[in-house]
Amino acid sequence: MFKKLLNKKLVKNEKGLTLIELLAVIVILAIIAAIAVPAIGNIIENSRIKAVKADAINILNAANIYLTEQPNVTTFDEETAGFKDYLQSSGKIKTFDITKAASVISIGATVTLESGTTITFTGANLSNIDASTAETDDGTKVEKK
Repeated sequence: MFKKLLNKKLVKNEKGLTLIELLAVIVILAIIAAIAVPAIGNIIENSRIKAVKADAINILNAANIYLTEQPNVTTFDEETAGFKDYLQSSGKIKTFDITKAASVISIGATVTLESGTTITFTGANLSNIDASTAETDDGTKVEKK
């Protein structure tokens, strides 16, 4: 008889989650996931855009060294003999044109990422490279800051 009373008290004192509480937790986690997943996607896309911008800056820096040693050259591209010695890798930028006018070195290039985002550098130099445009394949502008 004593064991029956003891067992009843243990059952009454047990703590646990009810089905409603468990469902509430699952709903809250689903809401958090629904908010976080698109934010993470934007972070990844912005990092890809910044990586292409960094590639363009590397090309411009290599072009600056090349043009310092070749003062008579004013325009060239990725196929120019001797330039590859100054640039280890152009990253995602496979084709580009470099122009030097009035001591300002600028790049012209277009890169399309796997996501469909197209980044275009037109007359971009080290001081205005943020003004270059990035847009998705449906024409939506992407801010690159």
